[in-house]
Amino acid sequence: MKVSLYQEKETPIHKLDPRTKIISSVFLFVCALIFNHPLYLLALFSPLLSILLLFRSYPLIFRLKYVLILLFFFSLILWPFFVKGENILFWIASYPIYEESLYYGMAMGIRLVTFVVIGLIYVSTTKNEETMYGLIALGFPYPFSFAIGTALRLVPSFVDAAVTIMEAQFSRGLELETKNPFKILKILSVLAVPMFVTAIRNTNMLGLSLEARGFSPSARRTFYLDLKMRPKDLITIFSVLSILLFCLYLRVFLGKGVVIPGRI
Repeated sequence: MKVSLYQEKETPIHKLDPRTKIISSVFLFVCALIFNHPLYLLALFSPLLSILLLFRSYPLIFRLKYVLILLFFFSLILWPFFVKGENILFWIASYPIYEESLYYGMAMGIRLVTFVVIGLIYVSTTKNEETMYGLIALGFPYPFSFAIGTALRLVPSFVDAAVTIMEAQFSRGLELETKNPFKILKILSVLAVPMFVTAIRNTNMLGLSLEARGFSPSARRTFYLDLKMRPKDLITIFSVLSILLFCLYLRVFLGKGVVIPGRI
């Protein structure tokens, strides 16, 4: 079973220069950090989710649906205990839960899910090689760009190894489907050791492979992929930059999109 988040399709985002997608993703990340009001973050999240669904990348959402749900609900539940507001909604064990802190927790959950969706849009439309070439073209050192590209390449292989281990344990009679939290911890403990051993072995093999090929970070290199910024790339960057500037204007000059002042 080969696990990969990249999807080979002919979409407008696939055809963009990787530098455009890297810069646009960073701008969108900053946009998500500007507001701490759930409605404003939802206004940013909704079009991003629509883009992901429009390009038929919804299988990625289904793969990570439980992760997204847990991110949202953990933020919604935990943040009200660490952030104080002004209007008390109710009490939990003599601890006040404020209306503002509840909204803030909801906003943080939406923000985390937005980060994941932005990342899914990027990795589903950009090859690892394009990411590495794009970082180099943006002026990042080759060792840093190579490390990022290698990390992105290793993640699917680790997931593939985890799925193989789970199937092997299942064939040996291990009960993987259970709702008992204690049994879940026991299953995870059984799977953790072979997964860590596999990860360390793969990493060691990668190091030996690079050494055998005479890998040198300081060597001069040529690249097969020829990156060219086209008008559509400049339009995309300008459009996302305009969104970022508009968000900064709303937050800094108009004071909008804030539930609890003084917090990101």
